[in-house]
Amino acid sequence: MLAFNMGYLPMMYKPVVFSWQSLLIALGLINVFNREGRVFGLILMAVGTFFMIPLIHGFSFSFVSVFWPVLLIFMGFVIIIKRGVSHRCHDKIHERVHMHHGNAHGFSLENGFIEESNIFSGNKRIIDPVEFKGGKILNIFGGTELDLTRTSLAEGRNVLEISCIFGGVSLIIPADWNVQISVETILGGFADKRRAVNPAPDPNRVLVIKGSAIFGGGDIKSY
Repeated sequence: MLAFNMGYLPMMYKPVVFSWQSLLIALGLINVFNREGRVFGLILMAVGTFFMIPLIHGFSFSFVSVFWPVLLIFMGFVIIIKRGVSHRCHDKIHERVHMHHGNAHGFSLENGFIEESNIFSGNKRIIDPVEFKGGKILNIFGGTELDLTRTSLAEGRNVLEISCIFGGVSLIIPADWNVQISVETILGGFADKRRAVNPAPDPNRVLVIKGSAIFGGGDIKSY
């Protein structure tokens, strides 16, 4: 802003710099330098750059009308690649899950760590008794509901990283778990909706929920 006001930058670029597209690119850069959020950061940068191009160059067609077909084609390739890898690794993954619906593609639970990815899909799962240690959840135009009431929280700091774009995560956990939420959201939110929380949770067992959510979010609740 100082550079614009002092004339060092042309005013014609001000709508480009101060735009939601630039915000997505900036957030993407922050996540790219975080090893755990690199993929999410690249997605943010790609979306921001795609919609910023019309602000810089004039085109005779609408980028919005092109965005959705390109996104569907990209997601199609991702699903094809993901399923190919899933079939090759099927014998290496040990799963103990009771599912209400959905298939096992994009999901694994091993040694208490959960990994799940949903793209244009969603799953609802009840996790069998296990010592839960965290994991990663990625939702792009999809959702996840995990019932962890049968599990116990492992000792120490257990990190569950979530990344949601037009999607969400819902966790059903015991009321006595010590939970810390550190989720960055854009046009969304992540909240603790447990009705009854133990006033003195175990300080030696902590679940840290962190990550980012754009046009989405999630919540935690208990029965």
